Amino acid sequence: LNVTEEKFVLDTLAGCIEYKPLLDVVVNAFFVRDGRYCLISERNLYIVICYLATFQLEELGLQHFSRIVKSLDTAKMQKFLRFFFNALYLNTWIKDEWSQFYDSLYVKENWIDPLLRWQPKVQQLIRQLSEKLSNRTTTVKTSTVTQPKEFNLTVPKPRAIPIPLPIPTLEKMQPVPPSTYKPPKEKKQLEEIRRKNRRKAEVTNADQFKCATMKPEKGEVCYKILYYLKIPQYEDEKFCLYGVRNYVLSFIAMDNIPIKLNAAAILREGALYQRQMEQELKRIENLLQGAGDPSEFLEWQKQMRGKDLEEQLAETECRRLQGKLSHEEAVLAHQNVIQENKKKADLMREEKAELMHQYAEKRLQEQKEVRELVEQVVEGRKNAKQAKIKLQKYKQQIVQEVCEENRELLRQALEEEEEKLRKRYELIQQIRAIESLPSLRHKFVDLTETGGHGLICEMSIVELRERLALLREAQKAAEEEKRDQIIHEKQAKEQLLLDKLDQISLFRAELGRAAALKSEEKKRKSQPGERPVKDERILNLQKKIIEKTAERKKQAGLV
Repeated sequence: LNVTEEKFVLDTLAGCIEYKPLLDVVVNAFFVRDGRYCLISERNLYIVICYLATFQLEELGLQHFSRIVKSLDTAKMQKFLRFFFNALYLNTWIKDEWSQFYDSLYVKENWIDPLLRWQPKVQQLIRQLSEKLSNRTTTVKTSTVTQPKEFNLTVPKPRAIPIPLPIPTLEKMQPVPPSTYKPPKEKKQLEEIRRKNRRKAEVTNADQFKCATMKPEKGEVCYKILYYLKIPQYEDEKFCLYGVRNYVLSFIAMDNIPIKLNAAAILREGALYQRQMEQELKRIENLLQGAGDPSEFLEWQKQMRGKDLEEQLAETECRRLQGKLSHEEAVLAHQNVIQENKKKADLMREEKAELMHQYAEKRLQEQKEVRELVEQVVEGRKNAKQAKIKLQKYKQQIVQEVCEENRELLRQALEEEEEKLRKRYELIQQIRAIESLPSLRHKFVDLTETGGHGLICEMSIVELRERLALLREAQKAAEEEKRDQIIHEKQAKEQLLLDKLDQISLFRAELGRAAALKSEEKKRKSQPGERPVKDERILNLQKKIIEKTAERKKQAGLV
């Protein structure tokens, strides 16, 4: 393009961008009403024609404008110009929509009135376009019919009859070997080893789990224990686990019913009896050395514990009554708070009415200030025309500078891309040359040689296999030694458990006799207990609760 044409194109582009909201109003309405069947890709075409007709028609003149319009599609231009230069549309909704962006007086004087002045001449252009459309003759192209021709094919020679091939005879197949339907030897050997190990384990652990067998005598024993625990003279006593166990053991000793225990229970009970025996021996030694009998101390200790229990019960009752008293006081305080809240609500209603009155006065003052501000803005818009002209010139200058920078950047980008493509092409050529070289694909392995990595612990595959075989033999010997050790430990443990069982049977017999004697003595000495007397603090708290309840009911009746 020469300088004039380039300037015209840049001015048109800048104008379309600056007045885009005004042009969108017209073009969008055209697509909705008359241009429903037009392509959306032609939107920019209508925007440019609308801009030239609105802002550049006086500078271009009707002759240049007509030349531009006639160079485009006749039907589209005739339809758009007839829609845009409609006097009714210009004076009504186009003017109203444009007035939302600019001052209505400015719109009417600078844009609407010039369009109405050019409207008669543009109507002549529209009539010329309509006549051109009516005089257009449509030439229909007649397609030539294809005439079929025969193919010039070579006549095939007759085929010779092929000689039949001899039928091959199948060779006699070997029968399936009988070993296919028999289990392998390894499986039989594994079964034999497993059977021997099981037989060996049964011999060593013959009597290991007999203590866990359930017999009918156990249920009868439990029933009798529960029955004896509910005897009337023992209902008020607090049995600990130790006392219950002794009672059960005494019952077992009376009926001579055997109870089998597991290893842990036997060791635990044996340790308990051993500890009791040591304590008893120590007590006898102390008595021989002149120590006193602790029975009096134990009796005094029992009395003091009974007194402590009574005091705890009294303290618990006091805390319960104090909680009830606090509840009554909280109810009274809640009623007082409700009355105070009613008074505060009345005061807040009065303050709210006063604040609403002040807010109404303030709102009237703000509306008055807004009216004054609107008047100042209207006066300021009158001086906006000169500022817009300066802004338009400044934008045009920026567009020219940006276009020059874009050309320079595009040239640099093209040079960089060409350099990258050249380097890539050279790299591809080098890779192809490397790939074309022959390479050795076969590698022979010697199992007696090392890897040659330079490590101290390197060894060949043959040496590695020999070492693994030695390790397996050592591991098997260690397992046999460990198995023998476990068998000896089990035998020693079983002997220890037998000794503990003998010791436990002796202790159970003695404890059964001692428990029977103790129970007879308790029956003789049993006397009815005295009822505890109420504390003075409890009586005072009950009186206060009655007074607070009466006061609360009285206040509720007044409300």
